[in-house]
Amino acid sequence: MKHSFFALVAVLTVALSACSPVQRFHGYAPDDTQLAEIEVGQDSRETVVEKVGRPGVAGVMEGGAWYYVQSDWVERGWRAPVETRREVVAISFDNRDRVSNIERFGLQDGQVVALSRRVTTTGPSGQSILRQLLGSIGRFSPTQILGGG
Repeated sequence: MKHSFFALVAVLTVALSACSPVQRFHGYAPDDTQLAEIEVGQDSRETVVEKVGRPGVAGVMEGGAWYYVQSDWVERGWRAPVETRREVVAISFDNRDRVSNIERFGLQDGQVVALSRRVTTTGPSGQSILRQLLGSIGRFSPTQILGGG
């Protein structure tokens, strides 16, 4: 009787812990404090690397802009992971390799939304890559990013 009680408690504990949501964070996007250290028109690619780092595996270096991508996922038990947030920070460079634009984009109701912008000229020229980065929500899982599936 005593052993079956402990076994039942153990099974219930495992079952309840499987229902708890697990949050996972993938990629890296510098926060507003870090971005405030970058001076538009003054900083170069090298100083940006010193201040916020290079785009990682999930980020993209495309032509005159660097894109930092961060995604937050929630896993609930056996269900497929759900992406709850995605941010893309676009840092554009001019022909002298100086920062020309810094923009943060999010995904709201399936539309690309500028969350913050420090612009000296028009936005990043690689809008199609930005739309691809933000538009692929739900089309892949964190396990695919990590090479597990």
